[in-house]
Amino acid sequence: MSLLRRSSLRWLLRHPWQFGLAVLGVALGVAVIVSIDLANASATRAFSLSSEAVSGKATHQVVGGPEGLPDDAFRRLVLETDIPAAPVVEGYVLVPRQPGRPGRMLHLLGVDPFSEGPFRPYLGGGSSSTREEGGSVDLGPLLTRPAAGVLSATTAAEMGLKPGASFSIRAGGTVKRIELIGTLEPRDESTRNALSDLLVMDISAAQEVLGRAGRLDRIDLILSSGDTGRAATVLPPGAQILRSSSRTRTTEEMTQAFRLNLMALSLLALVCGVFLIYNTMVFSVVQRRTLIGTLRALGVTRGQVFGFVLAEAAVVALAGTAAGLGAGVLLARELVRLVTQTINDLYFVVTVRELAVPAALLVKGGVIGIGATLAAALAPALEATNAPPRAVLSRSALESRLRRALPRVTLAGAGMLALGGGLLAIPSGGGRGLIVSFAGLFAVILGAAMLAPGATVALVRLLRPAMGRLFGVLGRMAAGGVVASLSRTAVAIAALVIAVSATIGIGVMIDSFRGTVVRWLDATLRSDIYLGTPSRAGGFSGGDLDPDVALRMEKLPGVARVNLLRRTELPSEDGPVRLVILGTELRGLSGYELKEGRPSEAWPAFQDEDAVVVSEPFSHRRDVSKGDLLRLRTAAGDRDFRIAGVYYDYASDRGLVLMSRKTYLRHWRDRPLTGFSVDLKPGADVEATIRRLRAALANEPGGDGLSIQSNRSLKTVSMAIFDRTFRITSVLRLVSGLVAFIGVLSALMALQLERERELGVLRATGLTPGQVWHLVTSQTGLLGLAAGLLSLPVGLALAAIMIFVVNRRSFGWTIRMEVDPMILLGALALALGAALLAGVYPAWKMARTPPALALREE
Repeated sequence: MSLLRRSSLRWLLRHPWQFGLAVLGVALGVAVIVSIDLANASATRAFSLSSEAVSGKATHQVVGGPEGLPDDAFRRLVLETDIPAAPVVEGYVLVPRQPGRPGRMLHLLGVDPFSEGPFRPYLGGGSSSTREEGGSVDLGPLLTRPAAGVLSATTAAEMGLKPGASFSIRAGGTVKRIELIGTLEPRDESTRNALSDLLVMDISAAQEVLGRAGRLDRIDLILSSGDTGRAATVLPPGAQILRSSSRTRTTEEMTQAFRLNLMALSLLALVCGVFLIYNTMVFSVVQRRTLIGTLRALGVTRGQVFGFVLAEAAVVALAGTAAGLGAGVLLARELVRLVTQTINDLYFVVTVRELAVPAALLVKGGVIGIGATLAAALAPALEATNAPPRAVLSRSALESRLRRALPRVTLAGAGMLALGGGLLAIPSGGGRGLIVSFAGLFAVILGAAMLAPGATVALVRLLRPAMGRLFGVLGRMAAGGVVASLSRTAVAIAALVIAVSATIGIGVMIDSFRGTVVRWLDATLRSDIYLGTPSRAGGFSGGDLDPDVALRMEKLPGVARVNLLRRTELPSEDGPVRLVILGTELRGLSGYELKEGRPSEAWPAFQDEDAVVVSEPFSHRRDVSKGDLLRLRTAAGDRDFRIAGVYYDYASDRGLVLMSRKTYLRHWRDRPLTGFSVDLKPGADVEATIRRLRAALANEPGGDGLSIQSNRSLKTVSMAIFDRTFRITSVLRLVSGLVAFIGVLSALMALQLERERELGVLRATGLTPGQVWHLVTSQTGLLGLAAGLLSLPVGLALAAIMIFVVNRRSFGWTIRMEVDPMILLGALALALGAALLAGVYPAWKMARTPPALALREE
């Protein structure tokens, strides 16, 4: 065994490029998986910590509808029950951008200092519990100083503020000055991180800032068994009691599909890495077949050969996994920003600056990296072990055995395709349905990889006459060499086919989705100008606007009409229901394309009856359709609303419910707007009207802070959000392609360098260095061309699966598949370019190697 170890070490040292590329492939695969895990975990943990810090020790929360709860609800709870309760007003405010400092969103928490003791110890008002938690501020001045606030010490330092200073915030279009009376700095690191971007104010001051005088957002409770019924008896009809933990659970469910999709893309990079590892170990065995045969003939056992091959794989696994874990942490620091931005755009507001690095995720990445490497090396190890010494010593025996196995591999590939198709055909929904869908997708990928060698043989045989006519004898030799050395080219071709087809699939999916969204925006955004309060999380975290302000804008020159808009959420045990309230005429609804229901029936019912129209993702998530009843909690209690139709929508994968403003005001006492749109008279100038709107709004309460966008600029912003959402997908697509490129580079370079003696014989019989270069590049180019052609149907199949199965089950969207020929041509160029580049160094080396040196072992 000592001799075998020295032999293995010598081989690794003599082939550093092959060893290094294998390590790099493992490292990239592990890095992508670890970075995605860490980015997802950091964003989710940040929201969980902030939710827990804001909720404190509350077990339950009393919540109302969009109009919130009256102050009297808290008073009755305190006077008529002995249940610990604390009123809360919360929202998001914007700190305007200043020279040298970007704008930032703060989570405003309005509290009653007298009620805070049992709930949030770090806000205990200077009590002993506060000192134990590390609090350093007395909340008493919140009661005596108007517009006073408290920030975390970290946030205050980042904003360059000290106690006694003041700063501006924007809420609901209105700018307010806040005096910083102190800072919070709990000793517990988790709580300290959770308080980042938290602004604490007295509840009355917070109500004034947010424009919610006399209203509460929720009441925190600490309930013991039997208290729920007592609390419910004193609450107003529209209120409901929810568990505090349900908020965190709901956020995790909201982002589950998003996180699973990212994980599947990261696994794709690892799959390409596994091909690379398999390539490396196969070539290490093939290149030493004579040595292995000699050792076996001299008495080395099969177990010893098996052991040293796996030991080499273990060295690759350990080195690649260690490098991958480090690179994964570094990559996660960049990806966490992209993940957080997507969550802010689509789901909820969360700010992540700290990267959470749980040990469990690093262990998971290490196990995947080492396990995948050893699994990929298992087949080459068995090949080296099971073959008799004489067969190992014979190159032709290896090729003959592989050609005999080719029909079985092809048949197995067809079986994997059938299995993948069966899994994809299983009707399913939810997280398990997505896992089944991804299992079917990866079965199709594996089946395509197994079919690639057989398809390559058939394709090369078809191309061989054309190669002969174009390049003569060298062309026929190049084509014959691909088939003759299938043991060395099969895996390289499979890896390149999968990598390029993944590029095609993801590219077509993103392009199709983008085209669908562009058409949807053109159909739905029909007004000329859009105005709204600054917001995040898809427009559902922002301020309020007085509707009278919007109605006064209708009198400006050039304005034909204004369309009122309100976005709000209704809390429920199954997660918040997002309502979009439209105050528009019937003709303004024609831009919404219905998937279920007739426009002539659905929209009149929507306008005049208690009917709603739900988006396609909402229908998918809640399993409802046209004609069903949707139960919502109104100010007077639960009420059923008939679903008059289902419309195509791509604004939110959580789903939306459209309701007319007339219906909404009939059931909720909530007049404020989120924004409004403006339709202009024929011939009116958009930019001139925007200037008039700005001038008029400057004199309106809260009007100077409204964002004003033309139809064109809003579409531009919407597409920027779309592109930002898929930026992380593009990053993963690039990394997956890089892993596969390294794999094919490794495989083809090893293939050509192994032909050193064969090319030496050709040089000795008269082949010139230029002809050697021609032969090598022709063969690698033919391999790339074959892989590129085979990747086209596979890539289109993957795109169809992602569009019609995975995306539909993940988000509920209907996407029309569009194939841009430039994507297919680009993929073909990628495969051909990768293969030609891989042949540059071997061709250069073989052309410069003297025949005598190449034949020194003959």
